[in-house]
Amino acid sequence: MATPRFIRRGFRGSLRPFRMVSFAALLALFAAASGCSMNPWYTASRNIDNSKRLRVGMTKSEVLEVMGKPLADEQFCKPDCWYYYIEPVWVDGLTTEDECMPLVFENGKLVGWGRGFYVRYRLERKNAAPTIKL
Repeated sequence: MATPRFIRRGFRGSLRPFRMVSFAALLALFAAASGCSMNPWYTASRNIDNSKRLRVGMTKSEVLEVMGKPLADEQFCKPDCWYYYIEPVWVDGLTTEDECMPLVFENGKLVGWGRGFYVRYRLERKNAAPTIKL
């Protein structure tokens, strides 16, 4: 009569499949705990898709419904210019202005979005500002 395989290899050999399954389960648990929202490419893709539903004249509450909560704790954030992460450049845990899409509001209404719009908007406001002659 043949000896069972796990007895021939000893006790240590019989734990190998258990270790592999445990490792795979631990990896799956870690991946599920970290979630998709922590992935910068997922966040950027979601924000780009949501921005396709934006329309000039939307109120801040309507924009919040479409886009979700904007970045708030960055130095470049302003009350009438919201920023959304759209382009992972370094994936270093830091969010910089060049990785974000600005949404510009005037009197509580959306007037435009995107880097190109924001640059033109700031130049127009700068040129329209009254100059003081000394």
